Amino acid sequence: MSDRPADVTTSAVFRPVREGNAFEETVERLLQAVKLGVVGLGERLPPERELAPRLGISRVTLREAIRALQHEGYVESRRGRFGGTFVTYRPPEPRRGDLERVAAGMGDRLNDALVFRMAVETGAAQALAARRLGDEQVARLRQCLRETDTAAPADYRRLDTRFHLTIGELTGSPTLAAACADARMRLNDLLGAIPVLRRNIEHAAVQHAAIVDAILAGDQDAARRAVAEHLEGTAALLRGFLT
Repeated sequence: MSDRPADVTTSAVFRPVREGNAFEETVERLLQAVKLGVVGLGERLPPERELAPRLGISRVTLREAIRALQHEGYVESRRGRFGGTFVTYRPPEPRRGDLERVAAGMGDRLNDALVFRMAVETGAAQALAARRLGDEQVARLRQCLRETDTAAPADYRRLDTRFHLTIGELTGSPTLAAACADARMRLNDLLGAIPVLRRNIEHAAVQHAAIVDAILAGDQDAARRAVAEHLEGTAALLRGFLT
């Protein structure tokens, strides 16, 4: 396990919660960060002094939410100079029948989730292509691409998620970044039930590169088309495993 804090996309999930359901929504935000791999296995959540203001809650509420996740085995707290709250959640390996069970549980919401993701992520890529990115932002996007394309199968889903969420975050729109995280979360269990195949990783790498190239070239239409082609491939893979 690593004792370094997560230094990747976090604004998409660590955003202010509503006062009326502060505890419940804080748990939801933390679970989203953990399950999506925004903060991966062995990584540290942002410190309380930073996370509580970002969520718009008191440290008391944050600690209660962390204790709830710790009780369920998602995180653990460590004391000392290099202490903090560390992720202990490991996504389960896909088992035969998982995909069918998850899809059946989603029912009509499955098609809705696919349409929502298509609309949100193609829009995010188009919006990002319209921006002039700084050197640091370009480097970050390329790093996410490189880490995703060289990922081991066990880490692929988590790093693929980071790549897609980074596109949303770099648009500079917190609302759009949050929508990208929401869209991914709706399909997270379903995607996690699909075996990660090397051939699919290689194909996705080509599509990811096309997305980044279009964004950096400032070609909004090409960026939108590249994401659409990529997501259509994912939807086709889902349908293939479900038939």
